[in-house]
Amino acid sequence: MSEENKATLENVDKGKEEKVEESYDASKIKVLEGAEAVRKRPAMYIGSVGKRGLHHMVNEIVDNSIDEALAGYCNEIKVTLHKDGSISVEDNGRGIPVDIHPVYKKRALELVLTKLHAGGKFEKKAYKVSGGLHGVGLSVVNALSEWLEVWVKREGKIWYQKYSKGKPVTEVKVVGETNETGTKVRFKPDPEIFETTEFDEKVIEARLKELAYLNPNVRIIFENEKTGKVVEFKFEGGIKDLVKELNKNVQTLHDEIIYISGEENNVHVEVALQYITSDASKEFSFVNNINTIEGGTHLTGFRMGLTKAIKEFMEKEGILKGKKSVPVESEDIRDGLTAVISVKVPNPQFEGQTKTKLGNSEVKNIVYRIVYNGLKKYLEEHVDIGKRICEKIITSAKARIAAKRARELVRRKSVFETATLPGKLADCIEKDPEKCELFIVEGDSAGGSAKSARTRETQAILPLRGKIINVEKASFVKILKNEEIKALISAIGTGIGEEFDISKLRYGKIIIMTDADVDGAHIRTLLLTFFYRYMPQLIERGHIYIAQPPLYKIKVGKTIRYAYSEEEKEKILKEIEEDKKVEIQRYKGLGEMNPEQLWETTMDPKNRVLKKVYMEDAIEADKIFSILMGPNAEARREFIQKHAKEAVNIDV
Repeated sequence: MSEENKATLENVDKGKEEKVEESYDASKIKVLEGAEAVRKRPAMYIGSVGKRGLHHMVNEIVDNSIDEALAGYCNEIKVTLHKDGSISVEDNGRGIPVDIHPVYKKRALELVLTKLHAGGKFEKKAYKVSGGLHGVGLSVVNALSEWLEVWVKREGKIWYQKYSKGKPVTEVKVVGETNETGTKVRFKPDPEIFETTEFDEKVIEARLKELAYLNPNVRIIFENEKTGKVVEFKFEGGIKDLVKELNKNVQTLHDEIIYISGEENNVHVEVALQYITSDASKEFSFVNNINTIEGGTHLTGFRMGLTKAIKEFMEKEGILKGKKSVPVESEDIRDGLTAVISVKVPNPQFEGQTKTKLGNSEVKNIVYRIVYNGLKKYLEEHVDIGKRICEKIITSAKARIAAKRARELVRRKSVFETATLPGKLADCIEKDPEKCELFIVEGDSAGGSAKSARTRETQAILPLRGKIINVEKASFVKILKNEEIKALISAIGTGIGEEFDISKLRYGKIIIMTDADVDGAHIRTLLLTFFYRYMPQLIERGHIYIAQPPLYKIKVGKTIRYAYSEEEKEKILKEIEEDKKVEIQRYKGLGEMNPEQLWETTMDPKNRVLKKVYMEDAIEADKIFSILMGPNAEARREFIQKHAKEAVNIDV
């Protein structure tokens, strides 16, 4: 539902930020080290050489433009996907400095593009806040590109330089005159480095849309020259518009979106929140536009402020007196809450290389104070809305108490205990989770084939009988009583929700293996919804995969080949000599394959194709789950009609 992000700035409604008085020139560029190792170990810098790392390259360049917006110098960014497979990012910021660096005696532009850790982000006088890859972004993208071109509009001139695999092909030279300022970077990823060099329009578009919500003062344009598609994003309401979008297909408890903002010690805080009538809670947190999917101190501070403000309101209004007197906890207060928390921190400290969890301890109390004071004031001025929210919280508290009783009943029956595994689970012999795989298989027939096909040492099989319960619609108590859910929880071993413990995970890879038809797609969606809502850490940490069984078996004489898509089938058929007799079998279910075929095509680590499930675009994922699995039939119908042409795995 995606990676590096940045931030909005003070005076959000005005779309302007206080500008930094000091000049931004070559003297502000500090060089820490060279970039020789980038091509040898690209994953160290961009995470992977697959699709994720490829799009991380785009994010790095866009983030540089957003940093210019954060500093108050840029209000328009254009991203273009070109026909030749390259991509360009253009902004109307100040332009990368082009003067001679006082120490290195080279143009600052060339230093930024060829030296690791060379950039204005190390000089806080040049950038107040930023969210790039600690200054390595441009040089890393350059090093991993087949070619890269850069144009800088600055000081009345257009400056240009071209590179190949990180090395200059030309000098920095003047190619024109202009009254404008800005930077344009165009690059083509190197096929020697990346598994794929084809950009995904949807991934790029989703990230740009997210950035537009977080930066209401910036207009972001995306153009795909291959399809002719042009979209423009600008959201005057900022994160309030994002909350509105997230709750578009659900019933809200109150119409007005509560907005709180403030600043303390140069940390700027923005919060937008709204309650919905169902129990689903959605909290999205950002630091300098980085989507902190693992939360951090800012999220902790938000929850503390929210809890204190609402509990004080309850006490003041006497809401918990008499029959309504139930123990209200923090989780009850967050039930049905949709919230977006965006903070701008001058010197963010992130836990882990992926920058998905904020560690700055001082931010917690700053966010706490701003949220507490802001929400307290709002509730005092909107007592009716406050009482409505509190009524829902009391209902959630009662439901939590009932669910706790159900869990205790379930625990007494040993469902959560790893010592008592489901009878239908064919477990593996190996006990090291890193070496173990759990295949969740659709139906007893396919489960039987999988059990015969598997490697018993490291592969476990859990057959599911039919479709699991739709957790988007069911209560927690009902979910815990579902036999298939209980089997899943028991087999995986971590527990769910508040009791989730990653240290008890029994399998490093959890692989969903369903038929390549409509029913199989539905079961996949139900399982992913369950994991997304109740075990999101499994997705965040990269433990969930989807198996890709073949669609066709193509037999020519004694030779058998498998095609995993229509395109692959056509390619194989073109390679076959015309006089050869061809037998084509379309697989509609895993049960149609014998154990040997299932092993060879779908389970053998040497040959199989697995798709890892990412939390990249959590916001979009949340919205789609709510539409497809939620109670709003009209929204589901509209979504299916709109995206029908994009559908795959259609049973014909």
